Amino acid sequence: MTINTKNPIYLAKNIDCGKHFRDLGVQGSILVVDQENKQILAHNPQRNETYFPVASTFKILNSLIAVESGVIQDEISVLTWDGIERELPQWNRDLNLREAFKISAVWFYQVLARRVGHARMEAWITKVGYGNQQIGTEENIDQFWLNGTLQATPQEQIQLLRRLHGNQLPFSERTVAIVKDIMITEKTPEYIIRAKTGWFGFGDYSRPNIGWYFGYVEKEDNVYFFATNIDIHAENDGPARLQLTRRCLTDLAIL
Repeated sequence: MTINTKNPIYLAKNIDCGKHFRDLGVQGSILVVDQENKQILAHNPQRNETYFPVASTFKILNSLIAVESGVIQDEISVLTWDGIERELPQWNRDLNLREAFKISAVWFYQVLARRVGHARMEAWITKVGYGNQQIGTEENIDQFWLNGTLQATPQEQIQLLRRLHGNQLPFSERTVAIVKDIMITEKTPEYIIRAKTGWFGFGDYSRPNIGWYFGYVEKEDNVYFFATNIDIHAENDGPARLQLTRRCLTDLAIL
């Protein structure tokens, strides 16, 4: 499914989100679409149709598959830390699903993927029709979203979110409700943001690093889906994913 770009009345007028990319010194793209599939904003549209490694944005689908498969019961179910020290200190402890999603704990989701298993994981991703639908060999079961095997375009990321929001994915209402709840990053009287970051190549600048921030804003009687994708060349580029998104959504009067 592609994004509808034939409704120019809905295209943002006099909005130059490119200035935010320039001000923050990063290259990338952003796409904003509403719940009727009407394009609100598209910066760097060619990049919005380009495949990139999904990295930790896969934690949304990984959570859906894990809960639906019964390998973890709910958002408060705890996995025991294996004692191996990893890059981020906040990862190095027992975690429940809600906490692991919030801090993007890699080890936690690797355990879930191994519990789901290669055959079931491949079947679910094919059923959902997510991205390039590639997860590699059985030995790749806890690496395929980290090493670049599974890829998606920003447009496809938004389509996943639209189907999630509309309860159009092949998961139970209970599973979807749990994952929607753990996705909440901000809740105010005016709006709710549900979102996830991703960083391909984190800690390894010997290869191109890609940063993601995608999600949706529920506001009044509309929903705005967004996907931001940038090149990361240094650690301080990471926060630009959220800064760019917030600046553009503010320019559009969504935030």
